Amino acid sequence: MHTGSRTVSSNQSHVHPRLARLVHRHLASTYRRPVAGHSRDAYRLLSDRLLQAKTPLVLDSFCGTGHSTQQLARRFPNFLVVGVDKSASRLARHPGDAGENLLLLQADCEDIWQQLVADGHMLEHHYLFYPNPWPKAKHLQRRVHGHGSFPLLIKLGGAITLRSNWQIYVEEFGLAMHLCGRQGVVSRVDARQPISLFERKYQDSQHILWQYHAAKLRDPAP
Repeated sequence: MHTGSRTVSSNQSHVHPRLARLVHRHLASTYRRPVAGHSRDAYRLLSDRLLQAKTPLVLDSFCGTGHSTQQLARRFPNFLVVGVDKSASRLARHPGDAGENLLLLQADCEDIWQQLVADGHMLEHHYLFYPNPWPKAKHLQRRVHGHGSFPLLIKLGGAITLRSNWQIYVEEFGLAMHLCGRQGVVSRVDARQPISLFERKYQDSQHILWQYHAAKLRDPAP
C-alpha cells in the first residue's frame, strides 16, 4: 500500500502571470533542440511498428513504469499504444505482459514528439499522467505547457488528457491549450481504478486529483 505522499508545495498560488507571454513566444518560434541518440534509436523502433501496425496511435508520455500504458493497451486493443519515459530504471520495473499492441520506449518525450511531427504522424489520443509539476514559480519553463516543445504537442493533435495532483498545473495547461486554439475541460478525477502507480499512491494519500481533457479535433492541428 502506498501511503504518506505529500501534496505539492509551491510559492505560486495562482496561474503564473508570465504563462501567456511564454506560450505565445514558443508558438512564434521553432523548437530546434537536437534529438538525442537514444531517442533517435527508440524512434526507429516506433517507426517500424507504425509501418507494420497501420493502426491509430495512442501516446502515453512520461509513462514511468508503463503501468498506465499497459492499462491503455487493454482499453484500446485495436490501437498501437506507446509509452515513453526517459528513465531506464523506471521502465525496467514494468510488470511485463506487454501485449501485441503495446510498445515501451526509453527516450525523451520531446524528442519523440519532434520526430513524429517531422514525419507527419498524428495521434488518436495523447495521455500525460502526473508529469513532474516543477512547482517553484521560477521553473515555469520546465513544465510541459511552459516548455519550448509545447507547440509540438499541439501539432500532434488527437484527444488530450492530462492529470496532476496540483490544480494550478492543470489550470495552466488548460490556459496554454486555449491560447493554442484547443478547448477543453478541467475537472476532478473520479478514478475508481487508478490508471498509474502515481495515481494509486495519491489516492491512498487522499489527494485531490485534477484532469484536463480536450476532445479530438475533426481537422488536423495546423
